[in-house]
Amino acid sequence: MRNKMSLKAALITSAVALTMVEQAHAFEPARSAKCIAPANPGGGWDFTCRSVGKVLVDQNYIKGNVQTVNMSGASGGVAFAHTVSKRATDENLIVAASTATTTRLAQDQFPGLNADQVRWVGTLGADYGVIAVSKNSKYKTLTEMLDALKKDPSSVKFGGGSASGGWDHLKVLLTAKADNVTDLPKIRYLAFSGGGEALVQVVGEHIDAFTGDISEIKGFMESGDIRVLAVLSEERLPAPFNTIPTALEQGVSSIAPNWRGFYVPGEASIESYDWWVNTMNELYKTQEWKDVMTKNGLMPFHKSGKDLTQFVADQTLEIKLLSKEIGLIR
Repeated sequence: MRNKMSLKAALITSAVALTMVEQAHAFEPARSAKCIAPANPGGGWDFTCRSVGKVLVDQNYIKGNVQTVNMSGASGGVAFAHTVSKRATDENLIVAASTATTTRLAQDQFPGLNADQVRWVGTLGADYGVIAVSKNSKYKTLTEMLDALKKDPSSVKFGGGSASGGWDHLKVLLTAKADNVTDLPKIRYLAFSGGGEALVQVVGEHIDAFTGDISEIKGFMESGDIRVLAVLSEERLPAPFNTIPTALEQGVSSIAPNWRGFYVPGEASIESYDWWVNTMNELYKTQEWKDVMTKNGLMPFHKSGKDLTQFVADQTLEIKLLSKEIGLIR
């Protein structure tokens, strides 16, 4: 009987000790956190940081505030390098990422850096690509624009928020290639610090067309300053974007989803990483985030932790092969 009691006491003691150890290592976020948006205000990364930051506070995941820090440069490269070299152990930092991030990694545009140097947290939806022009543009349909490119690939000047060869640029090249436009390298593309800046240039008719994402054009579309020629999705998006025709409807097989998500510093504790992964999983299910997605045209797309890490590796390889095929890299 005494042995049984001793064993029971030992088990209880061990369980208590284990609980204390777990509690000692449990991650508690600081009152305030920071989210780096690797571009100027107004673009997709800025939207990701600000909208997710608001929900994190509203839903009491963060008790204080989430400060958005705009850090433009090299299409995300400045922010990536900053995170790896100067914030590698910061447990209260998240960085906005997207298909544009994997594109630049695939093309070795972040010298000396790779996807394994950070930890990939989660995606919170996909933002589909669009091609838009000013309200006074001579191009009324995607087909008209592509016909012009077939006659002269340099006849249309595009602008977007990613650098040359980035995801916004690739959307145009993919769409043109799908409609048998030749001499793809001759298509003109101007890189701006963010989608908002590129859109201002289109509205001012300084460039012919915008290539970016649906979340970037909502305000300009509502004001009537731009005409969206196509959304690069499998089917029409829900209202208020349901009036935009897809490229597929117009006979062009071009689909370009841009996932929205985050990574964290690669040397932060695994406990903090798990907290961010679990938090983003929960946030994605909240009604508040569902409303944000609906309002801004984000489609369901959620991967996290190991699944996202593998997805990033696969997408990076796919974009690398594609970039070689169209002559962007060797």
